Amino acid sequence: MGGSMEQLAGIMEHLSPHPVFYLGHIPVMSTVVNTWIIMAVLVLIALIATRRLELVPRGWQHLPEIAVEFILGQTDAMLGKHGRRYLPLVGTLFIFILFLNLSWLIPGMKPPTMDLSTTAAFGVTTIILVQIIGIAETGIGKYIHGYLSPSLMLAPLNLIEELVKPVSLSLRLFGNMFGEEMVVTIMAILVPLVVPTAIQLLGVLMGFIQAFVFTLLTITYIQVRTAGH
Repeated sequence: MGGSMEQLAGIMEHLSPHPVFYLGHIPVMSTVVNTWIIMAVLVLIALIATRRLELVPRGWQHLPEIAVEFILGQTDAMLGKHGRRYLPLVGTLFIFILFLNLSWLIPGMKPPTMDLSTTAAFGVTTIILVQIIGIAETGIGKYIHGYLSPSLMLAPLNLIEELVKPVSLSLRLFGNMFGEEMVVTIMAILVPLVVPTAIQLLGVLMGFIQAFVFTLLTITYIQVRTAGH
């Protein structure tokens, strides 16, 4: 019991990022290394899945086909056929975040999305790209007018709302992933002889849902910025 209590006390330290190696005096954290590993896995899967593309998909080619059809279903529903041009952005976000979320299935690896710096980078980058898309689609004049609508008095509130979006995106993803991993870790400590399979399966579902929610919100933000185009 005492050993379990000590383990529970060290959960935060166990879940927190730690330096793996140093480049001079600059520490390279576990979050960065794990992200590199997932990127390498994705590149390998992409090479295998697209090695022999055929009109009628078979084998590994089904993976990208399923992903593309799923994302296109979301963009078509919210943005119409015009929204297909954003498939590279929203598709990459969904697949990358999904694989990062599920990387805890690799023994000893902590999902990079458990690190607020990772989710904050996703949030800030996404919102900046959404603004660029808005300007490109509607023009700078209509883009600025969007912040002044429906009244000039509401411009500060509209600006604050836009600044809050990356915070909301990053905290939602970080909070859910960190909380889920903490529950699994606690259960593994308290009930070491009973594998928390149900919770792990729930973690897989949660990883998918969080990637989907992030992607869906991105599509929604693009729809708002390009409305009326």
